[in-house]
Amino acid sequence: KQNHLHEGKQIQSLPWVFLQGLFPGAFLSEFAMEFLSQHIDQHVIEYWETLINDWFFVFAFGLLAIEFGRYAVLKRLNWQLVGDTITNYITLAFFIATSYVLFGALYVGAYFYAAQFSFFEIDINLLTIAIAIILADLVYYWEHRFMHRVNLAWATHTVHHSSPHFNISVAYRFGPLDGFFPIFFHVPLVLLGFDPFLVFFAEIMVQIYQTALHTEFFKKFPRPVEAVLNTPSHHRVHHGSNEKYLDANYAGIFIIWDRLFGTFVEEDEPVVYGLVKPINTNNPFMVFLHGFWRLWEDVSTAPGIKAKITSLIAPPGGFSKTSPSPKQIS
Repeated sequence: KQNHLHEGKQIQSLPWVFLQGLFPGAFLSEFAMEFLSQHIDQHVIEYWETLINDWFFVFAFGLLAIEFGRYAVLKRLNWQLVGDTITNYITLAFFIATSYVLFGALYVGAYFYAAQFSFFEIDINLLTIAIAIILADLVYYWEHRFMHRVNLAWATHTVHHSSPHFNISVAYRFGPLDGFFPIFFHVPLVLLGFDPFLVFFAEIMVQIYQTALHTEFFKKFPRPVEAVLNTPSHHRVHHGSNEKYLDANYAGIFIIWDRLFGTFVEEDEPVVYGLVKPINTNNPFMVFLHGFWRLWEDVSTAPGIKAKITSLIAPPGGFSKTSPSPKQIS
């Protein structure tokens, strides 16, 4: 263990304490320990995040082109699919606009304010980056499960599940408040002592990995991979409206969270994508807002204040993965 003082605050080299507890003895060479614990500046993390995020977006367009070629070969390429894809990117533009205007300052402010009260000050290095990503993935599991099991949160997340198709453009199909709820789940990582820049980076890495899962191009990987990691097969199940697939496979990177917490379902029948009650429209405004229209109908028709509050915070229940029809919206 290495303890030192920084600005009057005791800091422990937590990752090394953790590893030494798991693996007593010198299991790593001095060179490896020095390499893994070498400090990485915040600006480097910020640069990596921008670089990886931007280039992955370019890669996603390349994969989308391949998927469209596959659709053409399978004679599944049609204007409805094209319209759905365009709508996905329009909702992304809406999401970016609302996130910057409404939640940008809140997101950054919450993290840096929380950092003042952190229990530890954890340095940024390769080891802490790996640990932060693992913890962010665990946090993402519970955030994602919350988005499905609380009506108010489902009102925004239902947008992502409303496409009847499954390709990488669907990963960019966002709802109005998708940038709001993650704040509350990731602030504890800052309070634990992870640098806000590192938490941002870890969130992005989990999201990028999940984005890559939105494809039918790959079927199943070898069993050891499918056992530990989230894969396109596992995530196809998550997007299924089949009764046996509802509310399953919430994982980001590691499917072990679903196996551990009892929400794992294997892909063993053809997946029917979208909502139980499809919205049947590519109108980007209706797609973007349909969840809150459904929520408004739930709340407005609930008898009494108690029932109205319950309709906001209770699980969707019978409404899980459902939405009103375009006729109801209009």
